Amino acid sequence: MQFGIMSVSDVTRNPVTGETPSEAERIKGIIEIAKKTEEVGLDVFAVGEHHNPPFFSSSPTTLLAAIAAQTERLILTTSTTLITTNDPVRIAEEYAMLQHVADGRMDLMLGRGNTAPVYPWFGQDIRQGLPLALENYNLLHRLWREDVVNWQGKFRTPLNGFTSTPRPLDDVPPFVWHGSIRTPEIAEQAAFYGNGYFANFIFWPPEHSLRLANFYRERFEHYGHGTKKEAIVGLGGQAYIAKKSQDAYSEFRPYFNEAPVYGNGPSLEQFSQATPLAVGSVQEVIDKILGFHELFGDYQRQLFLQDHAGLPLNMVLDQIELLGTEVVPVVRKELEGRRDPESAPAPTHELLVAKKYGDGPVRQPRPMANRGDNVTGGSPYLDTDEVTAKREAEAAAKSGAEAGADA
Repeated sequence: MQFGIMSVSDVTRNPVTGETPSEAERIKGIIEIAKKTEEVGLDVFAVGEHHNPPFFSSSPTTLLAAIAAQTERLILTTSTTLITTNDPVRIAEEYAMLQHVADGRMDLMLGRGNTAPVYPWFGQDIRQGLPLALENYNLLHRLWREDVVNWQGKFRTPLNGFTSTPRPLDDVPPFVWHGSIRTPEIAEQAAFYGNGYFANFIFWPPEHSLRLANFYRERFEHYGHGTKKEAIVGLGGQAYIAKKSQDAYSEFRPYFNEAPVYGNGPSLEQFSQATPLAVGSVQEVIDKILGFHELFGDYQRQLFLQDHAGLPLNMVLDQIELLGTEVVPVVRKELEGRRDPESAPAPTHELLVAKKYGDGPVRQPRPMANRGDNVTGGSPYLDTDEVTAKREAEAAAKSGAEAGADA
């Protein structure tokens, strides 16, 4: 079971002080948040992708590469990468590069995005959001698994003999989560490919997300990737923790009441009762998270949104400290005791490498020599079946010729 922090990278006014942090302050702050996530023993840090104010994370791979250089153990991921408005070729290239520089400590979560103006900025139409998500991932899946891709679809120019570089680290594609809160087709796509399904249900009653998670698990088994227990599920959540329950509510209430996504709606008490938002003492938050397991059964990843609603950096870091040192250790131990031995482990690069190669040699793609024209011919890598067969045939022919000469 992996626990971590996710951010949507918003720049929100602090309703208590009235101050709005600059983009520079938030970008430096998010790196401190990621480092704190590792320091307190959590496993994963995720950042979203946005291309409009008041969000700053338009380039998640750049940010995650910087965090990779300043951490040693943390798994880096996204929440989410826009599979609709990004060219799948660029996703393949950028995240493969991140996989290399992070030494495998990364995966990514794909999502459609629901900010309508963003689509035309990148030449797309939000009315085609779902077909875009399905087609673009179909191409991305191939780009990471086939050295040479010939492809034609509806939404981008065809590819003829295209090789996405660099090839994934150890020739093992990054693990992919498909994030969705309401679309069965996305859960179906995750199941079809044997990928993970992530329900970021922070605004929804848990029972709503349970239906999609169960649908994904059934379809995962239907497509032959394993049993329903072996399907890989992640959940979003959010928490505000204090030593005493009343302190948690009084401290968080000003931020909740003024937050753009919460304010002027249900009360803090109503919202925390109806959704995954956990507000209270350490024990109350522990109990709420364990309640997710009682509803969903074994799952593999739990992420928390902490830097939201205009909370200042020092409060966010304090919350991560409490989460990592007092809440998660108890939850982790309890869930390990409850875990079904047939449930899938949380995905890591090391597990994927072991699954692909076992005890055998791990492929490290080595390109053919550049001929000076920036192309490498029909077979771009030295160890492809075609090149290997040609090399073996040449060796056999040479051996036969030498044997003939000796005779």
